[in-house]
Amino acid sequence: MLVAGPADAPEQRLSVRIDGERRSAIADVGLVGASESGDEVVVNVEALELRLGSGGFDIVHVNLTRGLGGSGTAGAHVMKLNYTSLQHAVAPVEEGDPQATTPPAPQLPLGRPAAVLALHGQLAPLAWAFARAGGGARLGYVQTAGGALPGGHSCVVRELREGGLLAGHLTAGPAFGGLDGDAITTAAALHHGLTALGWDAAVAGPGPGILGSGSALGHGGLQALDSAHTALALGCETVLVPRMSSTDPRERHRGVSHHTRTVLELLLAPVSVAVPAGHAPGSDDGHRWVERDVDPAGYAQTGLPTRSMGREDPLFFAAALAAGGALHDMIGGR
Repeated sequence: MLVAGPADAPEQRLSVRIDGERRSAIADVGLVGASESGDEVVVNVEALELRLGSGGFDIVHVNLTRGLGGSGTAGAHVMKLNYTSLQHAVAPVEEGDPQATTPPAPQLPLGRPAAVLALHGQLAPLAWAFARAGGGARLGYVQTAGGALPGGHSCVVRELREGGLLAGHLTAGPAFGGLDGDAITTAAALHHGLTALGWDAAVAGPGPGILGSGSALGHGGLQALDSAHTALALGCETVLVPRMSSTDPRERHRGVSHHTRTVLELLLAPVSVAVPAGHAPGSDDGHRWVERDVDPAGYAQTGLPTRSMGREDPLFFAAALAAGGALHDMIGGR
């Protein structure tokens, strides 16, 4: 086995030999420890064998050479990936005094805006448009279920943090390994980010990749329904980032995707939906459609991702750019 990537990175990219074949694999350092050339590892190959496209990777399950003596997180007792062979303890950001008779009441309503993603690919254009609106407002990201669960799996999150476009990154629910901590629930992550960490606005959504079945309800995009309800319940003005496409070969995702339409139909309260100018629907569905001018050319010059699911898709990125500007506008309305 050959190793590409430092041992102190959240993930290492490895070159492994399986049945005589040289393949690439990913090792989550927090789960399996750091690997070195020559180590013997057990690799889960199922996702790649299923040809899942951008979501298919060989994943290291355990390092037999040096990964069996981990000490875990001292004093932690809350489990992530609980009741699986990869369960591990974390110190959640909402940890309170276990001896307290009554937990302190949360600071509600939060009164700060939140955006809800349909796909992880919307994060970079949203964060760029938010920052470009000026004023130095601080945007934090809450990674939820629906896509990749390891917080270290997103190169985009690290790039946005290093470039000052994200002020923080928390993982919530089954997602783990956030750069700024783990939360048991999305509600706790939003509350912690918008109060203790001082974010001016938050964006919640899945990590890279998405779960999908081709059905109306069986897909990771439906996580947006839970995240939007949570944000609304906490007193956040909420903007939904619609999944839109001008090039997806599947008709159900053209224009406003059926993923987004389903979420809008099921929401129990109205939200804002940001779209590029000229793309608001003519019918009244009870939600607030916000049209904004966007700057795709300016975004394309940043070096941030400009392809979605391996293809150029201008409308996909334009919708996220519109949402970043709309989210920033909500700060001024506080």
